[in-house]
This record gives sequence, structure tokens and C-alpha cells, in this order.
Amino acid sequence: MGTTVRDYYEIFDEWGRLDREPLEFFINLHFLLRYLPASGHIADIGSGPGKYAIELARRGYRVGLADLIPRFVAEAREKAGAAGVDSRFSGFHVSNAASLDCFADESFDAAVMMGPLYHLQEQEERIQAIRELYRVTKPGGIVAAAFMPRVAFMQQSIRNPMQWKPNNRIDALMEFSQSGIFNHSEAGRFTGVYFEKIERIIPQMEEEGFETLNLIGSDSFASALDHQAYEYWRDQGEEVYHQLMELVMELSMNPSMLGSSTHLLYIGRRK
Repeated sequence: MGTTVRDYYEIFDEWGRLDREPLEFFINLHFLLRYLPASGHIADIGSGPGKYAIELARRGYRVGLADLIPRFVAEAREKAGAAGVDSRFSGFHVSNAASLDCFADESFDAAVMMGPLYHLQEQEERIQAIRELYRVTKPGGIVAAAFMPRVAFMQQSIRNPMQWKPNNRIDALMEFSQSGIFNHSEAGRFTGVYFEKIERIIPQMEEEGFETLNLIGSDSFASALDHQAYEYWRDQGEEVYHQLMELVMELSMNPSMLGSSTHLLYIGRRK
């Protein structure tokens, strides 16, 4: 992860993003709770400001948290205290997902890695992060790892070219389609990203010792919803909004929808 990515996250409101774009959090949490053990010690690797970790702690899990960005770790500690669940945390660590010295071997009943695999642009670093995910999880433990699919970002780049420079140029777009690497041309924008080919996600996780349980589209076909669309459906009433969310969640498991989702969630079991 380069310094530009660190700089971006040192000022970006990631907690607020998940509030503003609730589908990703809503769907991911639903499937985490479906697959995680009823209780246990959970690692949240690349935790950001701790939104998932705190929600898991509220539900009775013990959580070990790690993120590369010191501000996020401090924010997570503060928010956990404000939520009254800080006692459920085994630690708040500043650590790189590819080198989790803060966690011992096989020390977690399950592990979640929501951000690192799309901010490690070198293949060797991504493989090392996946191996660290394997190392810290107990045999038979559940893992969840987030990816960003290449095809969805191609669609975004073509639809809003001036938002995603240099992909507003055909040569850069062609290069991106082959490499999956995106570095924004403008300072302060989302950058330092690796977008994975959907067809590579399951094989690479299985090559590193995981049994695949599911691959979810974290925002499914509804990834195109903007703030105005969210407000429209919320204004239809709680029951209608809930029905919409249930529909999106149901279709998130449909393989034909994976390419339309901006985030994917791999769920597996350590062998």
C-alpha cells in the first residue's frame, strides 16, 4: 500500500461511507452472521474505523482488530468505548495485512479481511495477506474476504470517465483491463487499488487452503443506486424499503449478478 493510499484514508470518512452506501454493510453483515460460529474470537483485518468489528462485538463476539492506518485504529477504539463494547476487544493493532505480527498462529475462530486485498497491488503481497488470513485462523474456521471486481469498475469508468482519471483515456482503460491496477490521476481521490477478475477469486483462495462456501455480490445489481434513489425507496415506507433490501440480498447470491456489484465477499473455511 503506497503513501498516497495512506494519505487518502488518513482524511477519508470510511465510517460515513458505509452509512451513506448502506447496502454493502447490510449485505456483508447478513452473510457474516449466517456463516460465523455462534460465538468465538474473530479477527477483523483491515478493519477501517471498526464498523464491522463493533457490530460483531455488540452481538457477543470477542474481536481482535488490526488496520494499517493509525487514525482508523484510534477511531475504532474510541467508537468501541462509546458503544460500550471495548471490553470485548482483545486488542487494537496497527498492522499490515501481509505481516500480522500482532496475531499468533491459529488464534481465531474466524477472520474477516474487508479491505486489504483490493489495496495490495502486487500479487506477492496479496498472496501473503491470504496466507496470513489462513495462518491466524483455526483449522475449520470461517473466513470472509472482500474483493473489488474488475468488470464493475470498467463499467464505472466508461459511464463516468472524468471521475476516474486516467481511465478517461482509452489507452489507460485498455491497460487497466489487463492489469486491474488503478492509480487516480488526481490527488485526494480513491487510489492505489487492485481490481480482481471474478473468475480468479475462488481458485486463488482454494489454492491457499480454503474450502469455498459462497461468493456474494455485496451490493448486487443495486450498486448503481445513488443518494436520491436511496431516499426515494426510504420514502416509500419501512416495509417497502425492507422488501427492496430483501430482494437485493436474495439476488446477491446469483452468479450472474457478480459483475454488476462494486464489492464481492468471498466466504470460505480453512481446511
